[in-house]
Amino acid sequence: MPKPSRPSRKFPSRKFRVFSRSTYPEYLRIAAILRTETVGGALLLAATAAALIWANSPAADAYFGLRDLKLGYEPWHLQLSLGHWASDGLLALFFFIAGLELKREFVSGDLRRPSRAVVPVTAAVGGVAVPAIIYSVIVWNQGAEALRGWAIPTATDIAFALAVLAVINTHLPSALRTFLLTLAVVDDLIAIGIIAFFYSSGLQPGLLLAALVPLALFAWLVQKRVTHWYLLLPLAAATWGLVHASGIHATVAGVLLGFTVPVAASRRERHQPGSMASDGGSEETGMAERLEHRFRPLSAGFAVPVFAFFSAGVALGGASGLTSALADPVAVGIMAALVAGKAVGVFGATFLVTKTTRAQLDAGLRWVDVAGLSLLAGVGFTVSLLIAELGFGSGSAHDDHAKVAILTGSLTAAVLAAVVLKARNRHFRRLEAEEARDDDGDGVPDVFERSEQDG
Repeated sequence: MPKPSRPSRKFPSRKFRVFSRSTYPEYLRIAAILRTETVGGALLLAATAAALIWANSPAADAYFGLRDLKLGYEPWHLQLSLGHWASDGLLALFFFIAGLELKREFVSGDLRRPSRAVVPVTAAVGGVAVPAIIYSVIVWNQGAEALRGWAIPTATDIAFALAVLAVINTHLPSALRTFLLTLAVVDDLIAIGIIAFFYSSGLQPGLLLAALVPLALFAWLVQKRVTHWYLLLPLAAATWGLVHASGIHATVAGVLLGFTVPVAASRRERHQPGSMASDGGSEETGMAERLEHRFRPLSAGFAVPVFAFFSAGVALGGASGLTSALADPVAVGIMAALVAGKAVGVFGATFLVTKTTRAQLDAGLRWVDVAGLSLLAGVGFTVSLLIAELGFGSGSAHDDHAKVAILTGSLTAAVLAAVVLKARNRHFRRLEAEEARDDDGDGVPDVFERSEQDG
């Protein structure tokens, strides 16, 4: 008798879609995040403009005097200038939010599913590798000092990018907005790794080990769902201070603290009155999401704009000084990497993934939309300014030229992205109207219900 045939173990031939819609609760969460970041982006631009105007005014000495004013306790290695307090202290809050967002994405967000994670993760890696290569090729003959800036053009500034979208009034579909946010989140993870491994000096292992004590206590308390600020804040401050003194950049402490916060809601949290779970919803609000909701406005509305105010101010020296700055190979490398490198890296990686796997673009989107988003990813600011200071030293010639290049390259990328995306705005409006349509009146737009039914 013939042997019974075994069922095939081949993967299904059905293609999976990239840039597809998430669930409706996730859509609402991301929309809330993007609204906060858009306001933060406007404040970021205002702070940058104020710094540039003041630094190039007759009162420029007052600006640089304020930036370099030192405060703090020297025996604890904490006598820092206001500029350093902004980059080492305030940006720790920015990276704390990044840590919370990263953990949530990997535990319960899109990054936990390979089919949804493969495109933004690959695009982020491409958007880091290609700009770094382009920059390094351009400055290769300029010496080791210039090469220290290889990581400057690798990060995407989500707040700046969203401010651009708000200015041009484009109605970007939710799938593209989600992709942009996820891309920026993975960018932040790569950036913090680069800062920790390539821009740390004078490592003190004893102090780094000592930092694990308050970090462990902080982790134990948050795992027990203890939220008292008078317990958590001193432990967070102690972790930050010890990491800072150890030679690792202090912003790393923010990410480590964020990683310790639990994502899933506890049984008690799930049954608290007013929670989505207790009301029959499918989503549960854990501590990570609550802390992110609480501190993101402080990060986007205060910490990042203040950092930008102290970091973006550079004396241009008139038109001739601006021309001289932009002629520096370091500046040329940064601008080329931000404008061309980011676009090629993000678009190229996305294209390769879709062409080498069973992936295809979601219905309603075209490759020109991906191209516009890839150009928008070249808007780098906050982390780029931070890495420039770490690589070249605050106030150095290369650092000043890098700041000019970051601003120029980001604005150029923003303008090019605006041209591409604005041309598709009529189509985006139709998609936006479709995402808001709720014919059955159940409070959930029909398109999200269809997406869930399709799996």
